[in-house]
Amino acid sequence: MTPDPAATATTVVEMARDGRFAEIESLFAGALRAQVSAETLGAVWAAEIGRHGPVSAVGEPVGEPIRAGLVRVSVPVTCERGGLMVIMSVDDAGELNGLQLAPLDAPEWAPPAYARPELFEEHEVTVGSGPLAVPGTLSLPRGRGPWPGVVLLSGGGPFDRDATTGPNKPLKDLAWGLASRGVAVLRYDKVTHVHADRLAGDFTMADEYVPHTVAAVELLRQRPDVDPARVFVLGHSMGGKAAPRIAAAEPSVAGLVIMAGDAQPMHEAAVRVARHLASANPDWQAAAETIIRQAAVVGGPGLSAATPAADLLFGFSGTYWLDLRGYDPVATAAALDMPMLLLQGARDYQVTVDDDLARWRAGLAHRPDVTFRVYDADNHLFFPGEGPSTPAEYEPAQHVDPAVVADLAEWLSPGQR
Repeated sequence: MTPDPAATATTVVEMARDGRFAEIESLFAGALRAQVSAETLGAVWAAEIGRHGPVSAVGEPVGEPIRAGLVRVSVPVTCERGGLMVIMSVDDAGELNGLQLAPLDAPEWAPPAYARPELFEEHEVTVGSGPLAVPGTLSLPRGRGPWPGVVLLSGGGPFDRDATTGPNKPLKDLAWGLASRGVAVLRYDKVTHVHADRLAGDFTMADEYVPHTVAAVELLRQRPDVDPARVFVLGHSMGGKAAPRIAAAEPSVAGLVIMAGDAQPMHEAAVRVARHLASANPDWQAAAETIIRQAAVVGGPGLSAATPAADLLFGFSGTYWLDLRGYDPVATAAALDMPMLLLQGARDYQVTVDDDLARWRAGLAHRPDVTFRVYDADNHLFFPGEGPSTPAEYEPAQHVDPAVVADLAEWLSPGQR
């Protein structure tokens, strides 16, 4: 008899409530087991419960088919000081292929004031081919064109095409804002979002970003309403880190936009961020200790392709980390013959002016075709605010800074309005 995905999901939440993380780990499918340990899951759960208080009620699960044999189930969890949504991907064997925690009762995304939907139309597209092809959306300005084009890349993690974070969709903000200003924009679901259970054990950051982005660039260049000589790549966070690697692989890219692109080695940055969060909130201490221990393995001389992913940061494999350790985004960018725009939020604690932008500035200082802009009020997602940025700042509904969208549109298409 096929297990009921909803019943499985409810059981998982009850196990988490009772601290039975080893039992949850036993339900992981192979790919997820390689990425997440019971210890890591327990640390993340403890940090969330520390913020929201003990669980007071487990709500009714809601299932949504992803594809044949796989169902996404969302279970609302009410706590003493709020709540969270536990989202799982459950297969026909009753195993978990994905598990994440999200804010509870997130409001529907609403367009930002700078988006003018009457000025563009959207089309569903397929990016790439074969079993790892992914769905995407083309936001195309109305009119004759040919328009400049840009492919949007989200940061590290299994993001959808909008980089959905709670109630917010920063890449959708950018797509709608830029399409309203005469730029054709293509965004797509990451392969880690759609096909996490089909990825090989030797999967790397290059595999995560390069093939689909190259396919997306070619898709735009083949359209008669897009100028093939003006197709750019815009990457946020890890997508920004990957952008020079993509441009090195695809000479037709006209230029790069790097938004909060990390240049500090990622395992070092993870420790810095973990310590920052733990200093501000003691509930993060257990998670920080796990991250520090895993980062030491990532940066150590004993790292190999055979190192268990559960011992490493973010559940990435040893192969993934070896590839990442060998990649220098700044040096790769410096060797490219194309214009670049680097944007940074001054309030960003994940990718910072001092730890990351300084490296980009130093490595690209000799390039007159590279522009740097810092937005004093913006955080990592380029949402404006005040005071020190925290994870809780991402929970309310908000939009990408309109000044960022205006600057992007001007750089991608000078004088276009």
